[in-house]
Amino acid sequence: MIRVDSDPGTDGRAELVTEIDGLVRAYHPAPVVIILEDRAATGAALSAVLLVHRTCTALGVLLSVVTSSAPARRVLEANADSAGTHLIIHARADTAVTTAALAALV
Repeated sequence: MIRVDSDPGTDGRAELVTEIDGLVRAYHPAPVVIILEDRAATGAALSAVLLVHRTCTALGVLLSVVTSSAPARRVLEANADSAGTHLIIHARADTAVTTAALAALV
């Protein structure tokens, strides 16, 4: 589980992608859950999540994202790569973690 507490801004987006990408690869093939706190549910963070989703798709890793922001969930749904592994979007962390844990068992 990866928690993003604040807006990385345009300048910090690449660093955030690199950090999450490294964790995805280190724990591959385990499912990944990214929690975007309200302050972090911004364009830069959403863009970073969508970039990481491409990596997860290439690796066959399930990616779940949690945000309480309905507008952020809509942006993620509209822009997620639909060609590979589906991006799972949740409003609550407990649901996302349970779903990821169950997926890891399959």
